Formats: sequence, C-alpha cells, structure tokens
Amino acid sequence: MKSAPARRTHISLPAELVAQIDELVGARGRSAFLVNLASREVRRQRLIAALEDPEPIWKDEDHPDVAELVSAEWVRRMRGHAPSEPPRARIQTRQKLRRK
Repeated sequence: MKSAPARRTHISLPAELVAQIDELVGARGRSAFLVNLASREVRRQRLIAALEDPEPIWKDEDHPDVAELVSAEWVRRMRGHAPSEPPRARIQTRQKLRRK
C-alpha cells in the first residue's frame, strides 16, 4: 500500500518530552514515533465516537442472513453445529468416537 505524501508541520513540544522520546527512539526516529502515536490516537478517537453514537452500527436490514436468528442459534452455526443439534450433543459424539 502506497502511503500519502508527507506534509511538514510545525508543532511545539516540551523539551523534557522531546528528550524522553529521543531516549526511546533516537532523534532520527522522532517523526515515525509521533506519526505512529498520532495514527493510533486518531483510530482510538474514531472508535470512541462510533461507540458513543446513538445510531446502531449493526443494522438488521444489512444482515438478513442472521437478523432473524436467535443469538444462540447464530453461535451454533458459526461453530459449525447443525441448526437442530445442541453443542453438547456434538461434544458427546466426539468423545464417544475417541473412546472407540
């Protein structure tokens, strides 16, 4: 994936903070460190905003294949159980086969 062109910007940081960053990554690693940190914080802030949004992220109409399933039934299907077969029955069947 090709990254977007870099753009220079001027920011002011406390001298003590710059010294601590340099201890960790060196003066030549400062920009990469700050880019990584800012990228993670942007993702975190967007996630927080999405979670706080009263509009639901998951909409039933977008997922008709699972919208009408009861949650336990959906989990069984995801785990590969037959719709009518409870998970316990499948485990017991496997245990019987191992004993033979």
